[in-house]
Amino acid sequence: MDFFDNNRLLAGIAGFLISAPLLWLCAEIGAAARERSANVARRLRASSILIGTGALWWPGHVAAERDPFAGSSVGIAIVGAMLAATLAFLASATAGAATRKTLPSFVGLGAVTLLVAYAHSLFAAPGVVRAAMLGVSWAPLLAVGVLSVALVALHVDGLGGKRAALARLGAAAAGALTLAFATTSATSTSIVGAAAVTECLLMLALIAMAAVLLHTLGQSNVRDGPATRRSVTPPPTVDSLTQLPTRVYFEDRLAAAATKCDASGSRLALLFIDLDGFKPVNDTYGHSIGDLVLEQVGQRLKSMSRGRDVVARVGGDEFLLLLSNVATQESVAQVATRLIDGLSLPYAVDGREVMISCSVGIALYPDGCSHQKLIARADAAMYSSKRAGGSNHCFYSPAMDADAEAQFDLLRDLRKALANNELELFYQPKMDATSGKVTAVEALLRWKHPTRGTLLPGVFVPIAERSGLIGAIGNWVIEDACRQSRAWRDKGLRMRVAINLSAHQMRQDDIVERITGALEHYRIHPSLITCEITESAAMEDTKMTQATFRRLGELGVHLSIDDFGTGYSSLAYLRKLPAEELKIDRSFIMDLEHSADARAVVDAVTKLAHALGLKVVAEGVENQRQQQILESMHIDELQGFLFAKPMSGRALLLWAMNDRSESAVFKPSLFSETRSSEEIA
Repeated sequence: MDFFDNNRLLAGIAGFLISAPLLWLCAEIGAAARERSANVARRLRASSILIGTGALWWPGHVAAERDPFAGSSVGIAIVGAMLAATLAFLASATAGAATRKTLPSFVGLGAVTLLVAYAHSLFAAPGVVRAAMLGVSWAPLLAVGVLSVALVALHVDGLGGKRAALARLGAAAAGALTLAFATTSATSTSIVGAAAVTECLLMLALIAMAAVLLHTLGQSNVRDGPATRRSVTPPPTVDSLTQLPTRVYFEDRLAAAATKCDASGSRLALLFIDLDGFKPVNDTYGHSIGDLVLEQVGQRLKSMSRGRDVVARVGGDEFLLLLSNVATQESVAQVATRLIDGLSLPYAVDGREVMISCSVGIALYPDGCSHQKLIARADAAMYSSKRAGGSNHCFYSPAMDADAEAQFDLLRDLRKALANNELELFYQPKMDATSGKVTAVEALLRWKHPTRGTLLPGVFVPIAERSGLIGAIGNWVIEDACRQSRAWRDKGLRMRVAINLSAHQMRQDDIVERITGALEHYRIHPSLITCEITESAAMEDTKMTQATFRRLGELGVHLSIDDFGTGYSSLAYLRKLPAEELKIDRSFIMDLEHSADARAVVDAVTKLAHALGLKVVAEGVENQRQQQILESMHIDELQGFLFAKPMSGRALLLWAMNDRSESAVFKPSLFSETRSSEEIA
């Protein structure tokens, strides 16, 4: 007589011990399903329910199983299998996982469960075991071996790469086989008559280890993507700042709304809302004030939407609004206009008044696309409205797809450009308006694209700013300008170089240290470098700009305000910056010949700048008439195609060397020896 045969209670307890780790795994998968996307959640819930019902069936099966050839035993197995499949389908239907597509899957699973239960009862018969010459004592060894393979596969999975998916699949299969061997051995001891309580305890330990393995695999594999795979905590469904739903919840609601649209023939609209002017608020007043503004934005969006609409925050200053049962495109446009007007009203925050606006992109469903693409389409439309000046709305059009694809390709190539050394600096001379001599050069960025030729900054810099590459590009410009200055100096040309600093670079805490490091590495005196920052960038964060300018001035580099007249600053504000130079934007220079207003503006700016001790540079000079007008206004320096086009560093050196013996366009001081006190060793 077997131990379990004499102790039916212990047999039942053993069955429950077998079920415990399976039920634990069931609960873990079910919990993970709550924070997954709709499609993944359905699969996880179905798996959890099937595992749970199977685990609950095992104790009764173990306690009741006596003679595998008795009708009662087979009957219990069949009834248990059918009950498991039925309960799984009913529970899944209640959880929302069952659909017309999943019904055949549950029927098939029920049939497989029935077959496995019958085969288990048949295989457990002593005669069959003896005929197969397979003793149950082999089962623990086989289970241990399979589990070892699973653990090795789990280690390979942790290394990542393409083999990780195969390793996960193999480990899961090995873990399942371990469970099968272990449960077969532990529950069949009463029938085969093999052995011992210690063997059963060993098998129960293997069951627990296999369950832990499957749980670990489940935790790493049920994530939606690489980003979430790195985090154990599932993404929240409610934004803690605005109390609005997050993207996870919004995507589930979008999928459900699209299903209703397909069934009823109705339409829905998705609005992608991006705040205009929010970044300067953050930079000027701090993130605490910015957070208070975002809270009010969330409140306004909720108050302006209907009860059945869904509002979500999906980024720092990005929001989504889902409108169901929309009648016409005109009605959606009215909603967008109302949103823009409502969000453009002043925000009273911490005793001050803050003004922002928003750009809205709109995509309709169904409109020849799946609901999964709807957010991407609305996003593309939003960027189109921003390019049009912001504070407006734009409906998606197919042409935006081509533009988005082209932008994506350009971004991909730009990432390669840094690694492949495809960027190059060209240099345009600046001339003294009185003597006509070259005084300095401005470094202008060019991209030698392998298939599209030379690209100007206006083509790729906006993409670099949106993607975060602008920092790396700006650092490269600093390094290469200093390298070229050193190369010229070694050839006897002591040329001052002006480099443009972006708004992003001005916000970098280490920008001064980066410039200092480049100067020291190439042994360049700070007086040979001019840092130019646009007027609009200087106004983005006045306090930080002042601090950075002050540190750069203390370093000894020259400072210049570029594109003056295109922003909203004043000369009174510029007095607070330690700038030495003011560059008038080319748009004013182009109209000098035909516009009295343009001449009046340039003349007034020049006189006021001189009164403040600033040198004035006019850029974009293209003909002699413009030169004559500017010289009559006592402009200090001129720059433009009239004098020289941008050229490579080598071309500029050859021009300068040749000029020494001919027309002497370059100032003689540019060729004088640098005093030891002026050069950083």
